[in-house]
Amino acid sequence: MTDQSLRGVLIGCGFFSDNHMNAWTRQDGVTITAVCDLDEVKAEATAQRFGVKTIYTNAQDMLATEAPDFVDVATTVGSHRALVELASGHAKTIICQKPFAETIADGEAMIAACGASGSTLIVHENFRWQRAFTVMKAMIENGDLGSLHFAQFSFRHDYDNYVNQPYLAEIERFTIMDVGLHLFDLARHFLGEVDTLSCTTQRLNPIVRGEDAFTAMLVHTSGATSICDCSFYSKVAPDPFPQTLARIEGDQGTLMLGQDYRLTLHTGSGAREIDAAPAVPSWGGAPWQGVQDSVMRFQNHAADVARGQADPAPSGADNLKTLALALAAYDAAETRSSITMADWQETTS
Repeated sequence: MTDQSLRGVLIGCGFFSDNHMNAWTRQDGVTITAVCDLDEVKAEATAQRFGVKTIYTNAQDMLATEAPDFVDVATTVGSHRALVELASGHAKTIICQKPFAETIADGEAMIAACGASGSTLIVHENFRWQRAFTVMKAMIENGDLGSLHFAQFSFRHDYDNYVNQPYLAEIERFTIMDVGLHLFDLARHFLGEVDTLSCTTQRLNPIVRGEDAFTAMLVHTSGATSICDCSFYSKVAPDPFPQTLARIEGDQGTLMLGQDYRLTLHTGSGAREIDAAPAVPSWGGAPWQGVQDSVMRFQNHAADVARGQADPAPSGADNLKTLALALAAYDAAETRSSITMADWQETTS
């Protein structure tokens, strides 16, 4: 149990919000007092599923009435700036779904608004909170791999995302902004900041408007290199979706994360299997348990942040660097060039 209870509200009752609500309603000391969606039917359905007494269709009305400790913004990216700026005047902790902004300018405005009001902005970046990656991070910090020099983070599958999220087929900037942000965050999380970036994109599935595959190479300021690659049109059996496969190499060993969360440490003395499989939440099920468990872990962390017991990981300011990599990746793909991040500037249309 916790000695500090928290009152929160959720804005956005779409496809992924059930994961948010399942996690929040199972946390000690956390109460979601209200949910909000422009679609009253969606708001009512979410409230009924999770025993929330009050619904709103206007976020400003909800925030003024509920006076929450934290606000969880789970809407699509186009609404994030307005909602975060609004919420910053009503709550001390603002949680924003990724991508938290479409442009650097919007991200900077959101960070500034929270800074001016004294509120903390944390981005819902859950890949780094997947159990396998928390285990790998702990092993690396323990020195099991020595000095790191290479990593690859790969998200390739043929799962039909467009059934539950049909808008994905219509957006011009697709996989880099949807999954690339996660992979770039992992690369920064493990190997640090990025010096240069190059990228290629592909449109493989004829039903999509934007890129549904990309490959990016990052050279980190440490001298390490990482590859981030994604495809929503890869034929693999069994399909690994929604798992991210990974390889991280150091001068003392290599960690390899394969399907079914099989994690192996390779060293000069042989190979050792490590249990990195996530638990299946009581409300969840395969193949989603890795995502569901990571949402639980992230939101436990977010609650600690709201209580002043942890620093946000990632904060809005930190995630802005990941957003810069994603936007620069589009520029690199378009110009077929390598971009030095210290010199990169956002292009405006």
